[in-house]
Amino acid sequence: MALDYKVLYRKYRPTSFDEIVGQKYTIEMLKNAVKNDRISHAYIFTGPRGTGKTSTAKIFAKTINCENCKDGIPCGKCSSCENITNNADIIEIDAASNNGVDEIRELINNVKIAPSFSKYKVYIIDEVHMLSQSAFNALLLTLEEPPSHIVFILATTNIESVPITILSRCQRYDFKKISTCDLISHLKKVSELEKINITDEAIQEISYLSEGGCRDALSILNQLFTSNEAIDLEVVLNNYGSVSMIQIKNIVDSYLQYDYEHLKSIFDNLDKSSIDYKIFLKKLIDQLFAKALECKTKKEEKKYLEIRNVIFELNDLMNKININVDPFLLIFLVLIENISVENDKSNKKTDENIIEKEIVQEETIPIEENLKEIDRKQKQVIKDVFSEEEKKEYNLYLEELKKIRVNNCFAQADKSLLLNSKEKWLQFNQNLSSMDEIKSIIIDSQLVLSSEFVQIIIDSQESIVEMFNLNLKKIEEKYENIVGNKIRFIALTNDEWEKNKKEYIKRIKEKYVYQLLEEPSYEQKENITNENFDSNCTDVLAIFNEDHLEVK
Repeated sequence: MALDYKVLYRKYRPTSFDEIVGQKYTIEMLKNAVKNDRISHAYIFTGPRGTGKTSTAKIFAKTINCENCKDGIPCGKCSSCENITNNADIIEIDAASNNGVDEIRELINNVKIAPSFSKYKVYIIDEVHMLSQSAFNALLLTLEEPPSHIVFILATTNIESVPITILSRCQRYDFKKISTCDLISHLKKVSELEKINITDEAIQEISYLSEGGCRDALSILNQLFTSNEAIDLEVVLNNYGSVSMIQIKNIVDSYLQYDYEHLKSIFDNLDKSSIDYKIFLKKLIDQLFAKALECKTKKEEKKYLEIRNVIFELNDLMNKININVDPFLLIFLVLIENISVENDKSNKKTDENIIEKEIVQEETIPIEENLKEIDRKQKQVIKDVFSEEEKKEYNLYLEELKKIRVNNCFAQADKSLLLNSKEKWLQFNQNLSSMDEIKSIIIDSQLVLSSEFVQIIIDSQESIVEMFNLNLKKIEEKYENIVGNKIRFIALTNDEWEKNKKEYIKRIKEKYVYQLLEEPSYEQKENITNENFDSNCTDVLAIFNEDHLEVK
């Protein structure tokens, strides 16, 4: 009897599109493709673990091979549907263990063989990002022009590691994290079918712990399920080292009320428990984020900034890989640091309070105001130092520099460098002082492409991109001091990046070879001298530093 037992995530694995949880838009798109007989030769399914990528791939393979498919729904009665589990024409490959070029060459040879009895021969390659570079190269031509009877379905949890040459040959479908509401509904349904005695609070906690993955949620439920014991919130918390949201809210409330003693007593108890500090940190940041939004809505700017700074510090703490001291002590110290500041301020005399208030206001200017001020100063720099004609020349220089650096980055782009470069970019961001003007420029920027000497940064705001490129030398020098690498950067808006990326894909298809180009130099006019600077030029040096101005 034990041999027939199936764990819940296998027992309730979807067998039809209607059973897929939380991916309504994607499923509708695939059903319409089948209904309208517009089957592509290659698909790529990307998204977090346990969100239904492989299950959807199998159902899609079953659907396109169904002999009596109606409205994108397989009949379930034809020979193809009945033999779906033993169908020789649906081949699953685990790229994690079959990632070499030899395995891919064998696949390519088998592609030429017609299906045994199905309409399509379907190759499902799971964790495709694990393929080696040589394996990807071997797959390219076959993926672009396979025989008419072949369909490739690639699945990955790490789309960034898949070469752009592969992505450009596939239809892409993004699987999102399953919402808490959908997970709770599914867990209740499974619990009823399995006759599991479980409370609503326990189901909510399981859905939170699963982080949007249906497979993880069912695995947790399976582990907690016993025939005789009821599953309540306490059972879930004790088994998974979690902490209740009530306790998290108590911590946040104590922090916001500057109640040091109560906060200390809570953390003393946490230190003696077996709580997973990573789960605890994530819940704490989530609750603080909710409070920050609440403060922003109520226009409580000072409180919002205080909470935001704590969130940044806690997030930095979460990203530490090796923590050699008690993590709860570190979390406690982050929280009480702000309490101590508040208590110190309340004990100052009136005159000292005025001075302290001025300092705090100066230190806690919202990022938006910082950016406006920096933008104002930079425009003043251009206004004071450049004539209208020189301003045009300088902007033309920046545009030319942008084109050349993008070109040079594409010419030597290396996917293997990108992950390491992103780690160093994060390190750079984290090591900048919160009062450094560069921090406000780069804080939301993303590194998207890397070569050995040039890296491309993107941001959604055009003003931030402009400031980034105006401060290139300063950013590059500070990056070299902190990280130790001499790198040249260029910033693009999201739209500029998408446009350049499409152009790159088009050129690669046309066998265009990118050549390295020499960067232009810029020299200002002779009439700009130190003697010509008026009092406003202190702003020039404050923002650009003397190294950023080439004075003759």
